[in-house]
Amino acid sequence: MPDRVLIEGLRADAVIGVHDWEREIRQPIILDLEMTWDCRPAGQSDRLADALDYAAVAERLTAFIEQSQFELIEALAEACSRIVLEEFGVSSLRLTLRKPGAVKNAASVGVTLERNHHQS
Repeated sequence: MPDRVLIEGLRADAVIGVHDWEREIRQPIILDLEMTWDCRPAGQSDRLADALDYAAVAERLTAFIEQSQFELIEALAEACSRIVLEEFGVSSLRLTLRKPGAVKNAASVGVTLERNHHQS
């Protein structure tokens, strides 16, 4: 089973939604990522250069989400998955993106994508 690097509960605020009122406000987006990464080199060397820099992944995604203006969470999730796969050398990932409070009586709505480098 391959190693995984996790980022859970990454929060950023974005302009997202199809309704006019949603285009005028910023709403929270919550991301969970499970990224396939061989952790053995970093485990042996104890050097960041040999690890997946999850702080850099979080910074890049936060900046992207906060400047984005998608209508659909599916489109935002797809764009975020491409960034991780193409810019950070991750071979595959499972990305869950949630939009809290989007539907009455639900804590959040969301999508989960599973992508690998060949699908990016």
